[in-house]
Amino acid sequence: MTNYVTAELPEWAENGVLVWSVFGALAVVSLGLFFWERRLAAGSPDDGVRPVPLGRIAAGGHSMNPPTVSARVRGREAELERIGTLVRGPGGGMVVVCGAGGLGKTTLAAEASARARAEGRVVVWIRWRDDPAQLGQDLAQAAHILGLHEDRLEEARTGRVSLVDAVWEHLATVKGWLIVVDNVDTPTQIGPGSGLPAAYRGWLRPHGGGVLLVTSRDTSPQTWGPDAGLLHLQPLADDAAGKVLLDAARRAGTAAEAEALAVRLGGLPLALNAAGTYLSVSTSRHRTFSAYQHALEAEFADLLGAEHPGAATDPETARRVVRHTWDLSLDQLHSDGYTLARPVLQLLALLEPAPVPRTLMTPGLVTDATGLPATAASVDAALAGLHQYGLLHTPGDGVPGDGVPPVNQLQLHPLVRDVTAHTLARPEPTDTWLTAIDEHLTRAVDVVAGMPGRTGWPTARLLAPHLRSHLDRRAQRDFTTAVGTLDDLARVLNDAGAAPEELLLRRHVLNAESRRLGLDHPHTLSSRNNLANTLSELGEHQQAAGLHRQNVADRERVLGPDHPDTLSSRNNLAATLSDLGEYQQAAELCRQNLADNERLFGPDHPRTLSSRNNLANTLSDLGEYQQAAELCRQNLADRERVLGPDHPDTLSSRNNLAATLNELGEHEQAAELCRQNLADNERLFGPDHPRTLSRRNNLANALNRLGEHRQAADLHQRNLTDRERIIGPDHPDTLISHNNLAGARARLAEVGRRRWWQLPRRR
Repeated sequence: MTNYVTAELPEWAENGVLVWSVFGALAVVSLGLFFWERRLAAGSPDDGVRPVPLGRIAAGGHSMNPPTVSARVRGREAELERIGTLVRGPGGGMVVVCGAGGLGKTTLAAEASARARAEGRVVVWIRWRDDPAQLGQDLAQAAHILGLHEDRLEEARTGRVSLVDAVWEHLATVKGWLIVVDNVDTPTQIGPGSGLPAAYRGWLRPHGGGVLLVTSRDTSPQTWGPDAGLLHLQPLADDAAGKVLLDAARRAGTAAEAEALAVRLGGLPLALNAAGTYLSVSTSRHRTFSAYQHALEAEFADLLGAEHPGAATDPETARRVVRHTWDLSLDQLHSDGYTLARPVLQLLALLEPAPVPRTLMTPGLVTDATGLPATAASVDAALAGLHQYGLLHTPGDGVPGDGVPPVNQLQLHPLVRDVTAHTLARPEPTDTWLTAIDEHLTRAVDVVAGMPGRTGWPTARLLAPHLRSHLDRRAQRDFTTAVGTLDDLARVLNDAGAAPEELLLRRHVLNAESRRLGLDHPHTLSSRNNLANTLSELGEHQQAAGLHRQNVADRERVLGPDHPDTLSSRNNLAATLSDLGEYQQAAELCRQNLADNERLFGPDHPRTLSSRNNLANTLSDLGEYQQAAELCRQNLADRERVLGPDHPDTLSSRNNLAATLNELGEHEQAAELCRQNLADNERLFGPDHPRTLSRRNNLANALNRLGEHRQAADLHQRNLTDRERIIGPDHPDTLISHNNLAGARARLAEVGRRRWWQLPRRR
């Protein structure tokens, strides 16, 4: 309209009816527009679009700058490079940095933000506050910073378009930005609406022109969908974790001491920062890495589990306190319906810091320990929830033999375990819980010991570390039963060829019986014998020989020279002396033992057959191959008749005969026996059993003597790889495989040179 002043009224203005009619029409139109706007504000039922209050978008209600990283980020270069590559790339995407509390997700995101900003990218930082409306406001502000026009925001305000669609339609057109949404630990509440972010209809989408980076404790791919890249953070490697401590407290000790403390703290960045901060303060009681590590054993709750006045009520404070950082995840799991998650975590924390077989965590154990009703489904759900939030790790499958199903494992981060164990009320419920754990450990060993063939071997390996504490706890209640449980498992481990795990139990049983029963008790003497045999299996022959000598003298004094246990000790000492190269002394003991066993038990008794076998081996070591071969043939025939062709002792006799025939130059017959023995051992014990590896080594040596150097080298290479994997690179048997492989390759190369030299010259 145009305003003007005139001395004379226009002609139409003198018509009162017309003027009042015009005013009335204007009033009706104004009222109509007013009510139409109210209807838009209430939302349209036809398209479901709601107007949103956007009054704060232009100005913003809080800082959207990323936090400053105060120290160098160590050990995350691979993750930072992956994020940086995505930010610098031509497209966009969504990456989720996930893992348990305390792994440094926010720090990683902040460092990635700083690097992106240094490269000229627009970076917006949003903190998730369990409020979908606030997240909408913040993302709209981010889009506005990236050029979303006010008119489009006005359309969302009035409800003519969906704000979430308007934001993401714009973000899809803009390149080179990085938006961080930090601490999204309740992804089901993101909105708009209900459901997981994986549907990509809510506020978190992977379809922008830049990169959306989300940090969360939720590690499930099902939560984030197929188009989101998951960066599942793990604890820092030992060297990187040690550098974190040195960065914070350079005068607290050496790099080696820092790394040792870092290992004790499990490489958890939150704990490393807490320790580094403590050590950097001049008034702290402990000023060195070593002193802090030593103090952890006595003052764990004070140093890493200390209460903070606001941690119990303020999630942001709780995130910075090791004692509370995992409570946030456990509270969330409980509110999501995983009511057994916390008690299951606490039960696992009372076991040793080693993988636990999944079969141990039964509904019966949970109910017996906690008194809570539990079903297989509810325990499965609790474990799945703990795994989803990064509190529970599931290592690779146990090492099964051929045809043995894999064993599922459960393992806690050492610091999660320590903090959880220290926060349990004492003495209750701990005493009740430990009693239940011990009962179920005993049952688990009974089940494993009763399994046929090799099926129980992988589980036995996993149970072994948890039985030492079991014996210590049960010693006051039922010592004999507890020792029997460890002996039963040790026998299974011996059958499995798991000498390192067996050694732990054998040593612990001997120490316990020596203290409780005395050094001369028959049970103590048997345990010393078992420990010495296990040491021999591990190549510790000198230490084994010392224990066997002690046992022979003690058993002759306590039990008498003709007692079966005395003869066994003499036999075992002879075997160990052979391993040490003292063949003459070993042969004298073997002759004495064979005569005593034939006199006491007869020529066909298994003890007599073992004595004859050992004498044959010792004669072979002395170079008396013809006599050794005769004894081996006799023993093989007797063992096949008495024990059967598949008995382990029968297989040993066939192996020993093959070795002696090789020494006599009968290589073809020796190789045939070795082939048969290898096939039988693989069938009976599996491809990874030490017996099988030994037989494969022997076949390769026999093939070498036949001139089959290529096949021999291949077998030695396979054996070396398997021994390095199973018993380690420094085991004596592994070193033998190294040497044998080198010899086979040298012979193969020599044959190749001879053949090349003998080729006719080309004309």
